[in-house]
Amino acid sequence: MGVEVLTFGCRLNAAESEAIRREAERAGQQNLVVVNTCAVTAEATRQARQAIRRAAREHRDATIVVTGCGAQIEPEGFAAMPEVAAVIGNAEKTRPETWRRLDPGGGGRIQVGDIMRERSTVAAIAGREVGRTRAIVQVQNGCDHRCTFCVIPFGRGNSRSVPVETVADQIRRLVEEGAREVVLTGVDLTSYGADLPGTPRLGTLVKAILRAVPELPRLRLSSIDSVEADDELLDALATEERLMPHLHLSLQAGDDMVLKRMKRRHLRNDAISFCERVRAARPEVVFGADLIAGFPTETEEMFRRSLDIVGECGLTHLHVFPFSARPGTPAARMPPVPREVVKERAARLREAGAAALLRHLASEVGAERQVLVETGETGRTGGFTPVRFRTRLTSGEIVRARIAGHDGRHLLAA
Repeated sequence: MGVEVLTFGCRLNAAESEAIRREAERAGQQNLVVVNTCAVTAEATRQARQAIRRAAREHRDATIVVTGCGAQIEPEGFAAMPEVAAVIGNAEKTRPETWRRLDPGGGGRIQVGDIMRERSTVAAIAGREVGRTRAIVQVQNGCDHRCTFCVIPFGRGNSRSVPVETVADQIRRLVEEGAREVVLTGVDLTSYGADLPGTPRLGTLVKAILRAVPELPRLRLSSIDSVEADDELLDALATEERLMPHLHLSLQAGDDMVLKRMKRRHLRNDAISFCERVRAARPEVVFGADLIAGFPTETEEMFRRSLDIVGECGLTHLHVFPFSARPGTPAARMPPVPREVVKERAARLREAGAAALLRHLASEVGAERQVLVETGETGRTGGFTPVRFRTRLTSGEIVRARIAGHDGRHLLAA
């Protein structure tokens, strides 16, 4: 076995996992399993520990290294696991020297620095997705906000951005290598540029990429915070066809009191107004969102407002998180909602999401859509809706398809 990387969590982690694999292989590492952890919930940490134990059983002679946000926040806990040979921090995990110097049998079992002292980010880390047609490009890392439920700033550090020219150069190279779609990602993507000379915004970056790389067919954004979206970004959505009409919003809740207790920077009407404004500018836009069920102090009435916002914002793709307290966060000290109620509310939110997806799929029947072919038999529309084809097509091809129906999860091309 060479190098195997197990990835948990966000698209940023996925991009960094490709960089880890690349650097470890260049360093000549063999028989190595790297677990790139997530720490967004306590459940994510539990799953990472399960994966470590499973990897140790399946690869008895392998060296297991743990990295990612979980490792950054709880290095001693992972180092105490007998299966783990080394724990590496988030800043260290993509540096070539980390993998050249890796010596699990020697000293330095924990290699985790102070992430809050980091002032730069690795230049536009890129990872490739399905069929090598889509690339993920990291343009920002870290977060300056302190939501009461979140530990990610302590795993990622303060917000820092990759310069516009560096991002454009990386994307140009990816397109030359065959990427047909690029996804811009970060921990707090819409905070992009605040630390750079001239303080460019995310909209500035998007327009610069589309100008600098005219041969790029599709540009897509990962999760954004609607309250930080700048006018240039909204103008790009309205005028740039190559910027895909799909936004995944970090909403978290639909009730104002819950949002305040979360220390979010938007209120319910801000989210609804943003979606209305974007839809007016780009009518075919498809919205996804993160929503937390059962946040501490949440009453049934408060929860119903989160349920209602699915329809009021016109959300289609939901990521639902049952609240899971992270030790050390302010939310962990708030009066909790009973666990069975949390699970029940999460199930109701997922049901609302499933119904919203069905409505969206039904609304697409009869339409013609540009679809990026990913695996030969499947692809995605500009709105990120999956499509199945009747015949096998060439991966990376962008085809115009008439939507004949759906199977409850995918659109079906005629």
